[in-house]
Amino acid sequence: MINRRMVFALSVLLLASSATPGMAQDYWYRYWQHSPRWRAVTGGIYQLENRIAFLEANPDIDDGYKGPIVSRARRDIRGLNATLERARWDWPTPCCYRRKPIHIR
Repeated sequence: MINRRMVFALSVLLLASSATPGMAQDYWYRYWQHSPRWRAVTGGIYQLENRIAFLEANPDIDDGYKGPIVSRARRDIRGLNATLERARWDWPTPCCYRRKPIHIR
């Protein structure tokens, strides 16, 4: 009984570990298609969001001190987001799916 469970667990682990490199390649391929400027801007947004999270999570820092810092960081994030292009999603289904309306009596 224990041997069957171990074989099953190891086979599940083997299958899971073989599927992740394929998924990782797909992710990194999409990431590196972007320009270096895009990566720099999104990295800056990530750092600002982390700074906000650390400041808001620390109860020892006075709200009067961290309030302006958080507000400025959020304003900077909005400015950085405005410099990025609009997202163009590649959907597997065509746009504007339409079907006949359903009428309930």
